Amino acid sequence: MKKRVALVLGSGGARGYAHIGVIQEIERRGYDIACIAGCSMGAVVGGIYAAGKLDEYRDWIESLDYLDVLRLVDVSFRLGAIRGEKVFGQIRKIVGEINIEDLRIPYTAVATDLTNQQEIWFQEGCLHQAMRASAAIPSLFTPVMQGNRMLVDGGILNPLPIVPVVSSHCDLIIAVNLNSTNQRHYQMPVIERPAAFKSRFDSLISSLGSKMPFRRTQAEKLIRLEKEALLAEAAEINPWVESAKPDAQQPAAAPERDGAPKSATGSFIIDNVGPASLLDLINQSFEVMQTSLAQYKIAGYPPDVLINVPKRVCRFFEFYKAPELIALGREIARDTLDRYENERDA
Repeated sequence: MKKRVALVLGSGGARGYAHIGVIQEIERRGYDIACIAGCSMGAVVGGIYAAGKLDEYRDWIESLDYLDVLRLVDVSFRLGAIRGEKVFGQIRKIVGEINIEDLRIPYTAVATDLTNQQEIWFQEGCLHQAMRASAAIPSLFTPVMQGNRMLVDGGILNPLPIVPVVSSHCDLIIAVNLNSTNQRHYQMPVIERPAAFKSRFDSLISSLGSKMPFRRTQAEKLIRLEKEALLAEAAEINPWVESAKPDAQQPAAAPERDGAPKSATGSFIIDNVGPASLLDLINQSFEVMQTSLAQYKIAGYPPDVLINVPKRVCRFFEFYKAPELIALGREIARDTLDRYENERDA
Protein backbone atom coordinates (compact mmCIF):
# COMPACT_ATOMS: atom_id res chain seq x y z
CA MET A 1 0.00 0.00 0.00
CA LYS A 2 1.34 3.45 -0.93
CA LYS A 3 2.45 5.70 1.89
CA ARG A 4 0.35 8.87 2.06
CA VAL A 5 2.42 12.07 2.12
CA ALA A 6 1.51 15.52 3.40
CA LEU A 7 3.72 17.82 1.33
CA VAL A 8 4.86 21.26 2.52
CA LEU A 9 6.38 23.55 -0.12
CA GLY A 10 8.24 26.58 1.16
CA SER A 11 8.86 30.05 -0.26
CA GLY A 12 12.08 31.14 -1.95
CA GLY A 13 11.43 32.98 -5.20
CA ALA A 14 12.83 31.32 -8.32
CA ARG A 15 14.17 28.42 -6.25
CA GLY A 16 10.54 27.33 -6.05
CA TYR A 17 11.03 25.57 -9.39
CA ALA A 18 12.97 22.95 -7.40
CA HIS A 19 9.61 21.88 -5.92
CA ILE A 20 8.74 20.36 -9.29
CA GLY A 21 11.80 18.10 -9.20
CA VAL A 22 10.97 17.11 -5.62
CA ILE A 23 7.42 16.14 -6.61
CA GLN A 24 8.76 14.11 -9.53
CA GLU A 25 11.05 12.14 -7.23
CA ILE A 26 8.36 11.57 -4.59
CA GLU A 27 5.99 10.18 -7.21
CA ARG A 28 8.74 8.11 -8.83
CA ARG A 29 9.20 6.28 -5.53
CA GLY A 30 5.52 5.40 -5.34
CA TYR A 31 4.45 7.74 -2.55
CA ASP A 32 0.92 9.16 -2.69
CA ILE A 33 0.77 12.95 -2.20
CA ALA A 34 -2.48 13.27 -0.25
CA CYS A 35 -2.44 16.97 0.68
CA ILE A 36 -0.34 20.08 0.08
CA ALA A 37 0.38 23.32 1.93
CA GLY A 38 2.46 25.96 0.21
CA CYS A 39 3.75 29.48 0.50
CA SER A 40 4.70 31.85 -2.33
CA MET A 41 6.23 29.79 -5.17
CA GLY A 42 5.40 26.73 -3.08
CA ALA A 43 1.75 27.73 -3.20
CA VAL A 44 1.95 28.23 -6.97
CA VAL A 45 3.60 24.87 -7.71
CA GLY A 46 1.44 23.09 -5.14
CA GLY A 47 -1.78 24.60 -6.48
CA ILE A 48 -0.92 23.70 -10.06
CA TYR A 49 -0.07 20.15 -8.98
CA ALA A 50 -3.32 19.82 -7.04
CA ALA A 51 -5.19 20.96 -10.16
CA GLY A 52 -3.48 18.21 -12.17
CA LYS A 53 -1.66 20.61 -14.50
CA LEU A 54 1.95 20.36 -13.35
CA ASP A 55 3.20 18.73 -16.56
CA GLU A 56 1.77 21.55 -18.67
CA TYR A 57 3.27 24.16 -16.36
CA ARG A 58 6.68 22.46 -16.41
CA ASP A 59 6.67 22.30 -20.21
CA TRP A 60 5.91 26.03 -20.36
CA ILE A 61 8.57 27.24 -17.91
CA GLU A 62 11.25 24.96 -19.35
CA SER A 63 10.59 26.42 -22.80
CA LEU A 64 11.27 30.00 -21.68
CA ASP A 65 14.52 31.66 -22.68
CA TYR A 66 15.74 35.03 -21.45
CA LEU A 67 13.75 36.97 -24.00
CA ASP A 68 10.56 35.07 -23.17
CA VAL A 69 11.01 35.85 -19.48
CA LEU A 70 11.63 39.49 -20.31
CA ARG A 71 8.36 39.69 -22.23
CA LEU A 72 6.56 38.55 -19.05
CA VAL A 73 7.91 41.51 -17.08
CA ASP A 74 5.05 44.02 -16.96
CA VAL A 75 6.80 46.86 -15.16
CA SER A 76 5.01 48.72 -12.37
CA PHE A 77 6.24 51.51 -10.11
CA ARG A 78 3.41 51.55 -7.60
CA LEU A 79 3.87 48.93 -4.84
CA GLY A 80 6.01 46.42 -6.72
CA ALA A 81 8.39 46.24 -9.66
CA ILE A 82 6.13 43.85 -11.61
CA ARG A 83 2.34 43.75 -11.90
CA GLY A 84 2.40 40.02 -12.53
CA GLU A 85 -0.61 40.06 -14.85
CA LYS A 86 1.27 38.39 -17.73
CA VAL A 87 2.81 35.65 -15.59
CA PHE A 88 -0.33 34.80 -13.66
CA GLY A 89 -2.45 35.24 -16.78
CA GLN A 90 -0.50 32.38 -18.35
CA ILE A 91 -0.89 30.31 -15.18
CA ARG A 92 -4.64 30.97 -15.30
CA LYS A 93 -4.71 29.67 -18.88
CA ILE A 94 -2.94 26.48 -17.82
CA VAL A 95 -4.98 25.80 -14.68
CA GLY A 96 -8.34 27.23 -15.73
CA GLU A 97 -11.01 28.58 -13.41
CA ILE A 98 -11.22 26.27 -10.40
CA ASN A 99 -11.95 26.61 -6.70
CA ILE A 100 -9.73 25.12 -4.02
CA GLU A 101 -12.55 22.94 -2.66
CA ASP A 102 -12.85 21.31 -6.10
CA LEU A 103 -9.19 20.21 -6.28
CA ARG A 104 -8.39 16.51 -6.20
CA ILE A 105 -6.50 16.80 -2.87
CA PRO A 106 -6.74 19.20 0.12
CA TYR A 107 -4.69 22.35 -0.47
CA THR A 108 -3.66 25.36 1.62
CA ALA A 109 -2.00 28.54 0.35
CA VAL A 110 -0.52 30.87 2.97
CA ALA A 111 -0.47 34.65 2.50
CA THR A 112 0.14 37.64 4.77
CA ASP A 113 -2.52 40.26 5.50
CA LEU A 114 -0.60 43.52 5.94
CA THR A 115 -3.70 45.46 6.95
CA ASN A 116 -4.44 43.27 9.96
CA GLN A 117 -0.88 41.98 10.37
CA GLN A 118 -1.80 38.31 10.35
CA GLU A 119 -1.30 35.05 8.49
CA ILE A 120 -4.07 34.03 6.07
CA TRP A 121 -4.84 30.46 5.00
CA PHE A 122 -6.65 29.94 1.70
CA GLN A 123 -8.45 26.58 1.89
CA GLU A 124 -11.47 27.44 -0.24
CA GLY A 125 -12.40 29.92 -2.94
CA CYS A 126 -10.61 30.86 -6.16
CA LEU A 127 -7.34 28.94 -6.59
CA HIS A 128 -5.85 31.58 -8.88
CA GLN A 129 -6.42 34.39 -6.38
CA ALA A 130 -4.95 32.29 -3.56
CA MET A 131 -1.78 31.56 -5.53
CA ARG A 132 -1.42 35.17 -6.65
CA ALA A 133 -1.80 36.51 -3.10
CA SER A 134 0.59 33.98 -1.58
CA ALA A 135 3.25 34.78 -4.20
CA ALA A 136 3.06 38.59 -4.03
CA ILE A 137 6.75 38.92 -3.14
CA PRO A 138 7.34 42.37 -1.58
CA SER A 139 9.19 44.74 -3.94
CA LEU A 140 8.87 42.28 -6.85
CA PHE A 141 5.13 41.66 -7.39
CA THR A 142 2.36 44.10 -6.56
CA PRO A 143 0.10 43.16 -3.61
CA VAL A 144 -3.39 41.71 -3.97
CA MET A 145 -6.28 43.77 -2.62
CA GLN A 146 -9.15 41.73 -1.16
CA GLY A 147 -11.79 44.02 0.29
CA ASN A 148 -9.95 46.19 2.81
CA ARG A 149 -7.08 43.73 3.11
CA MET A 150 -3.71 44.06 1.40
CA LEU A 151 -2.29 40.56 0.82
CA VAL A 152 1.37 39.79 0.14
CA ASP A 153 3.78 36.86 0.24
CA GLY A 154 3.10 34.43 3.08
CA GLY A 155 6.84 34.09 3.61
CA ILE A 156 6.78 37.27 5.68
CA LEU A 157 5.22 35.29 8.54
CA ASN A 158 5.41 31.63 7.57
CA PRO A 159 7.88 30.61 4.82
CA LEU A 160 7.42 26.88 5.56
CA PRO A 161 3.73 26.23 6.47
CA ILE A 162 3.86 22.87 8.25
CA VAL A 163 0.97 23.50 10.66
CA PRO A 164 -1.83 23.30 8.02
CA VAL A 165 -0.97 19.63 7.27
CA VAL A 166 -0.39 18.39 10.83
CA SER A 167 -4.04 17.30 11.19
CA SER A 168 -4.08 15.46 7.84
CA HIS A 169 -3.18 12.11 9.47
CA CYS A 170 -0.91 11.15 6.58
CA ASP A 171 1.82 8.55 7.01
CA LEU A 172 4.56 11.16 6.83
CA ILE A 173 5.12 14.89 6.39
CA ILE A 174 7.70 15.93 3.81
CA ALA A 175 8.75 19.59 3.93
CA VAL A 176 10.84 21.38 1.29
CA ASN A 177 12.88 24.27 2.68
CA LEU A 178 14.23 26.60 -0.03
CA ASN A 179 16.28 28.70 2.38
CA SER A 180 18.87 26.23 3.61
CA THR A 181 22.35 27.50 4.42
CA ASN A 182 24.14 24.19 5.07
CA GLN A 183 23.88 22.19 1.81
CA ARG A 184 27.10 23.46 0.26
CA HIS A 185 28.01 20.31 -1.70
CA TYR A 186 25.11 20.82 -4.13
CA GLN A 187 25.71 22.83 -7.30
CA MET A 188 23.32 23.85 -10.05
CA PRO A 189 23.64 21.63 -13.12
CA VAL A 190 25.06 23.53 -16.10
CA ILE A 191 22.69 24.01 -19.03
CA GLU A 192 24.12 26.06 -21.89
CA ARG A 193 22.45 29.39 -22.57
CA PRO A 194 22.88 32.05 -25.29
CA ALA A 195 25.48 34.35 -23.72
CA ALA A 196 24.27 37.54 -25.41
CA PHE A 197 20.75 37.15 -24.05
CA LYS A 198 21.93 36.37 -20.54
CA SER A 199 24.16 39.41 -20.20
CA ARG A 200 21.42 41.77 -21.38
CA PHE A 201 18.78 40.16 -19.15
CA ASP A 202 21.01 40.49 -16.07
CA SER A 203 21.62 44.11 -17.03
CA LEU A 204 17.88 44.77 -17.18
CA ILE A 205 17.21 43.18 -13.79
CA SER A 206 19.94 45.31 -12.19
CA SER A 207 18.57 48.36 -13.95
CA LEU A 208 15.06 47.58 -12.73
CA GLY A 209 16.17 47.54 -9.12
CA SER A 210 18.45 50.56 -9.27
CA LYS A 211 15.90 52.80 -11.00
CA MET A 212 13.04 52.15 -8.54
CA PRO A 213 13.52 55.44 -6.62
CA PHE A 214 13.32 57.52 -9.82
CA ARG A 215 10.23 59.21 -11.16
CA ARG A 216 7.88 56.77 -12.92
CA THR A 217 8.19 58.28 -16.42
CA GLN A 218 11.97 58.36 -16.31
CA ALA A 219 12.26 54.77 -15.06
CA GLU A 220 9.72 53.45 -17.56
CA LYS A 221 11.64 55.10 -20.39
CA LEU A 222 14.89 53.46 -19.30
CA ILE A 223 13.28 50.02 -19.05
CA ARG A 224 11.55 50.45 -22.42
CA LEU A 225 14.86 51.32 -24.08
CA GLU A 226 16.45 48.20 -22.56
CA LYS A 227 13.60 46.02 -23.83
CA GLU A 228 13.72 47.55 -27.32
CA ALA A 229 17.48 46.95 -27.53
CA LEU A 230 17.06 43.34 -26.51
CA LEU A 231 14.25 42.76 -29.00
CA ALA A 232 16.43 44.21 -31.79
CA GLU A 233 19.28 41.97 -30.75
CA ALA A 234 17.00 38.92 -30.81
CA ALA A 235 16.19 39.55 -34.47
CA GLU A 236 19.88 39.29 -35.37
CA ILE A 237 21.10 36.44 -33.19
CA ASN A 238 20.10 32.81 -33.42
CA PRO A 239 20.01 31.83 -29.72
CA TRP A 240 20.70 28.18 -30.49
CA VAL A 241 23.92 28.78 -32.44
CA GLU A 242 26.07 30.63 -29.95
CA SER A 243 26.61 28.52 -26.84
CA ALA A 244 26.64 30.18 -23.47
CA LYS A 245 29.45 29.90 -21.02
CA PRO A 246 28.46 28.13 -17.79
CA ASP A 247 26.70 30.44 -15.38
CA ALA A 248 28.97 31.82 -12.74
CA GLN A 249 28.15 30.18 -9.43
CA GLN A 250 28.72 31.66 -6.03
CA PRO A 251 31.52 29.89 -4.18
CA ALA A 252 30.43 26.62 -2.60
CA ALA A 253 32.20 27.60 0.58
CA ALA A 254 34.38 30.42 1.78
CA PRO A 255 38.09 29.61 1.99
CA GLU A 256 39.12 28.61 5.48
CA ARG A 257 41.99 31.02 5.89
CA ASP A 258 43.41 32.62 8.98
CA GLY A 259 41.65 35.81 9.89
CA ALA A 260 38.62 35.22 7.62
CA PRO A 261 35.48 36.80 9.09
CA LYS A 262 32.96 34.45 10.64
CA SER A 263 29.24 34.73 11.35
CA ALA A 264 27.68 34.25 14.78
CA THR A 265 27.27 30.54 13.98
CA GLY A 266 30.97 30.16 13.17
CA SER A 267 30.66 29.72 9.41
CA PHE A 268 33.02 31.70 7.16
CA ILE A 269 31.49 34.71 5.45
CA ILE A 270 31.75 34.77 1.65
CA ASP A 271 33.31 37.90 0.19
CA ASN A 272 31.79 40.07 -2.57
CA VAL A 273 28.19 38.83 -2.44
CA GLY A 274 26.53 42.11 -1.50
CA PRO A 275 23.38 43.37 -3.24
CA ALA A 276 23.87 44.87 -6.70
CA SER A 277 20.72 47.03 -6.67
CA LEU A 278 17.87 48.27 -4.50
CA LEU A 279 15.73 45.35 -5.62
CA ASP A 280 18.51 42.93 -4.73
CA LEU A 281 18.99 44.61 -1.34
CA ILE A 282 15.30 44.24 -0.46
CA ASN A 283 15.18 40.62 -1.60
CA GLN A 284 18.36 39.66 0.26
CA SER A 285 16.92 41.22 3.42
CA PHE A 286 13.67 39.30 2.84
CA GLU A 287 15.58 36.06 2.43
CA VAL A 288 17.51 36.54 5.67
CA MET A 289 14.20 36.94 7.49
CA GLN A 290 12.71 33.86 5.79
CA THR A 291 15.73 31.72 6.67
CA SER A 292 15.37 32.55 10.36
CA LEU A 293 11.59 32.03 10.38
CA ALA A 294 11.87 28.68 8.59
CA GLN A 295 14.24 27.41 11.28
CA TYR A 296 11.67 28.27 13.96
CA LYS A 297 8.88 26.50 12.04
CA ILE A 298 11.01 23.37 11.61
CA ALA A 299 11.93 23.36 15.31
CA GLY A 300 8.30 23.80 16.37
CA TYR A 301 6.84 21.11 14.06
CA PRO A 302 9.65 18.85 12.83
CA PRO A 303 8.62 17.09 9.60
CA ASP A 304 9.37 13.40 9.07
CA VAL A 305 11.51 14.29 6.04
CA LEU A 306 13.14 17.68 5.49
CA ILE A 307 14.45 18.40 1.99
CA ASN A 308 16.86 21.33 2.11
CA VAL A 309 17.53 23.33 -1.07
CA PRO A 310 20.49 25.73 -0.62
CA LYS A 311 19.53 29.35 -1.12
CA ARG A 312 22.97 30.20 -2.58
CA VAL A 313 22.30 28.29 -5.86
CA CYS A 314 20.54 31.23 -7.50
CA ARG A 315 19.26 34.70 -6.85
CA PHE A 316 15.71 35.21 -5.68
CA PHE A 317 14.43 36.52 -9.03
CA GLU A 318 16.31 34.30 -11.53
CA PHE A 319 13.12 32.81 -12.95
CA TYR A 320 14.82 31.82 -16.21
CA LYS A 321 16.64 28.89 -14.58
CA ALA A 322 13.71 26.44 -14.44
CA PRO A 323 15.45 23.42 -16.08
CA GLU A 324 18.46 23.65 -13.77
CA LEU A 325 16.38 24.13 -10.62
CA ILE A 326 13.99 21.28 -11.44
CA ALA A 327 16.97 18.96 -11.95
CA LEU A 328 18.55 20.15 -8.70
CA GLY A 329 15.33 19.59 -6.76
CA ARG A 330 15.10 16.06 -8.11
CA GLU A 331 18.73 15.35 -7.12
CA ILE A 332 18.38 16.66 -3.56
CA ALA A 333 15.07 14.85 -3.05
CA ARG A 334 16.62 11.60 -4.26
CA ASP A 335 19.54 11.86 -1.83
CA THR A 336 17.32 12.88 1.10
CA LEU A 337 14.74 10.13 0.54
CA ASP A 338 17.52 7.56 0.10
CA ARG A 339 18.82 8.47 3.56
CA TYR A 340 15.34 8.41 5.08
CA GLU A 341 14.47 5.01 3.63
CA ASN A 342 17.84 3.49 4.57
CA GLU A 343 17.46 4.68 8.18
CA ARG A 344 13.85 3.48 8.30
CA ASP A 345 14.74 0.02 7.04
CA ALA A 346 17.87 -0.34 9.18
